[in-house]
Amino acid sequence: MKVLFATAELAPLVKVGGLADFSAGLVGALRAKGVDVDIVLPDYGDLALVPADQQQLDVPDWAGPATIRQGTLGGVEVSLVAVPAMARPHPYLDADGRGWPDNEPRFLAFSMAVAVWATMTSPDVIHLNDWHTGATLGFLDDPPPSVLTIHNLAYQGATSGDRLESFLRRSDAYDREGVTNLLAGAITLADRVVTVSPTFAAESLEPETGFGLGELLEARGEAFSGILNGIDTDFWNPATDLHLDQHYDIESLDNKREVSRSLVAELGWEPNGEPLIGMVTRLTDQKGVDLALEATSILDDVGARMVLLGSGDRSLADAARRVADQAGDRFAFRDGYDEGLAHRIFGGSDLYLMPSRFEPSGLTQMQAMRYGSIPVVTDVGGLHDTVTDADDFPTEGNGFVADEVSGPAIRDALERAVNSWRNPSRRAEIIRRGMSRDWSWDAPADLYNDVYSEITSVH
Repeated sequence: MKVLFATAELAPLVKVGGLADFSAGLVGALRAKGVDVDIVLPDYGDLALVPADQQQLDVPDWAGPATIRQGTLGGVEVSLVAVPAMARPHPYLDADGRGWPDNEPRFLAFSMAVAVWATMTSPDVIHLNDWHTGATLGFLDDPPPSVLTIHNLAYQGATSGDRLESFLRRSDAYDREGVTNLLAGAITLADRVVTVSPTFAAESLEPETGFGLGELLEARGEAFSGILNGIDTDFWNPATDLHLDQHYDIESLDNKREVSRSLVAELGWEPNGEPLIGMVTRLTDQKGVDLALEATSILDDVGARMVLLGSGDRSLADAARRVADQAGDRFAFRDGYDEGLAHRIFGGSDLYLMPSRFEPSGLTQMQAMRYGSIPVVTDVGGLHDTVTDADDFPTEGNGFVADEVSGPAIRDALERAVNSWRNPSRRAEIIRRGMSRDWSWDAPADLYNDVYSEITSVH
């Protein structure tokens, strides 16, 4: 099976969010199972391939000049596509955190180049991801069997209607009341549409959570489904993690206390035996960062500390700084993304907060459980599929779930989690349930392989 896998992100080379981890994890698992996967990624500049085998791509003038370089980058075989204006210090955002004004044209040109490359290489399957690659099928007269994975319905690549003139085929699929919608077109044209958890697939059909595309997804019937993401359990492994100064596993959890003490010291605090709540996230409304900051009001009452690592919305970053200034003995904020610190927060935290308003899959709750940090989450999307409330299901629970997306509900779930953490035997049981589950990409990769086989057998 030969798969062309087009994505805007690939960890650790280009990482903004979960798309990067998805791309690296799924492709790695597929390749381990013998699938021939060609990862096609935008060339954002300053990425040195070894070797650098470069070819010109015959694209229309509006999308060119375009080239593709193939080689190995960071030990991963990739194909990098260069089109005009793609090389930027950040894939999507300027220095002020605002989207580049030409994002849609940039990725429209990238999709055109991907379509040309697909014509040149004749893959058995083309696997597209999110709106950045959504126009690809619109440029192909006779596309191969195709899969679209939707990672976040909120971002759709909507642009002016005159972009329709650039499409070579089925431009009507991308027309949403005079607006070109790249994600909507891909949903219409792909042979199979998959999103990143079963619960988010169901939520996507509802008017309030479908972001205007629920009816379109519902019309796909059985061609639309959800496959829960996995995580890279080799990379996210407390027994071998190079970012931790003490390693541990499910049988040596006492060593986790050393990691926690080191993290507390790194944050400028003295150890005091209180639980530490971690949060590693993009600073967006979706992630409920404002709700997390509200929840810091109970830290003194419950006897806990909290650390937030993240970047994104400037107003949320400013709000986090204000809380850190006012309650520096209880709350620490680190602006930006630091891979090493992220690992140390997973390893050193006792509880992990994820108060998302919606969450297609979520990866960090799985990473946290892998590191023995108990998740406290809202009951949405992939969080519903991975976290079971330990109060509601005492013999199965691996975390704590807020019964609604609200400040009071999240504070209640946090308080319940802290109280349970103070019971050593109960804490150990909950941690062991989270650590013992297989969070790897092995099972999801098998399900994607099944999808590939289904669409190639009937195409």
